[in-house]
Amino acid sequence: MPKHGTNRKPGAATRAIHLGYEPSEFRGALTMPMFLTSTYAFETAQQGAGIFAGEEPGYVYGRTKNPTQELLEIRMASLENAEAGLASASGIAAITTTIFTHAKAGDTILVDQVIYGCTFAFFAREITEFGVTTKFVDMTDLNAVEDAMKSEPRMVFFETPSNPNMRMIDIEAISHMARKVGAMVVVDNTFATPIIQRPLELGADLVVHSATKFLGGHGDLLGGIVCGSSELVNPIRGRGLRVLTGATISPFNAFQILRGLKTLKLRVDAHSQSAQLVAENLAKSEKTTSVIYPTLPDYPQKALAKKQMGDQGGAIIAVRFDGGAEAGHRFINALEMIKCAVSLGDAETLVQHPASMTHSIYTPEERATFGIDDDLLRIAVGLEEVEDLNADINNALSQV
Repeated sequence: MPKHGTNRKPGAATRAIHLGYEPSEFRGALTMPMFLTSTYAFETAQQGAGIFAGEEPGYVYGRTKNPTQELLEIRMASLENAEAGLASASGIAAITTTIFTHAKAGDTILVDQVIYGCTFAFFAREITEFGVTTKFVDMTDLNAVEDAMKSEPRMVFFETPSNPNMRMIDIEAISHMARKVGAMVVVDNTFATPIIQRPLELGADLVVHSATKFLGGHGDLLGGIVCGSSELVNPIRGRGLRVLTGATISPFNAFQILRGLKTLKLRVDAHSQSAQLVAENLAKSEKTTSVIYPTLPDYPQKALAKKQMGDQGGAIIAVRFDGGAEAGHRFINALEMIKCAVSLGDAETLVQHPASMTHSIYTPEERATFGIDDDLLRIAVGLEEVEDLNADINNALSQV
């Protein structure tokens, strides 16, 4: 890291570029090399035994860790203001290995009722097969959360903003409640990224990411991250669950995410600036019945959004159309530049219909109860010129 002769902590963009790597240690290579070896040789049998026992630093096998992955973990931990980080093969791998490590049969987990579809399926259909009880709670209702805490949960899990309808969950308030009953708080920070929001600073215990999205930033990789205290992160690696499930990130994907981190702040700032203008444009249309974006004047949780996310709203917009699902489908099909796809955080702007795509795992009754309505679309604003995005959107709106 650059040395300025002061105690000032370098900014996020600087740490994402420089932290934890010195070119002179790798023959002057400006960028951390990609380590593609599957195994590592020991100088002596004694050294190998010491590394296996955790008594000496070093590397053993590609499924445990490698230098490329380790640098990614160091930088992500710093960006989230955490002691430790752990990279995995995908965002859902980061979530599942974290839960399997820290929950056991007989435990109760409180989960917000609106989360990514595959995460919902894991909590609603899979983890329960191992004797864990899952309780879904509307975590925008703090009274409901406080009442649910009477079940003395082992863990509390939520996303904020929530996928896909952009509800805001009060991290600080729920973390305070959880602490009183000894529960661990896990927050999915994929939508906001550490550039906009840092849940650990608000009291959460662990933060997870789908690095596939903004951290990688180019729609060409899969990866996941979990950050928190060493006490909570190390068991996910040390007990072997990530290793035993084969959920280790590949060196190539870790290398790509490290590349993505170098432009993360620039990209997130640009995503947010464009999303604000796109949201304002959509809100002016008579064809839309609701545009949900954290920095719009009529956003219902504006004060909480300001507290947790500052002045930026991120890249994701939830929008409802007069005419329901049929009007939403017509809008999607009329777009020319904006693509219909289910990811986010890419350079390309993407739109999708959650009820029939990312959240189709919810039953119709669950979607109706939890506010994932048929007329809802999710737009993930990319990095194109905003004038071109609004021109495409206005053309599509004229055909709805």
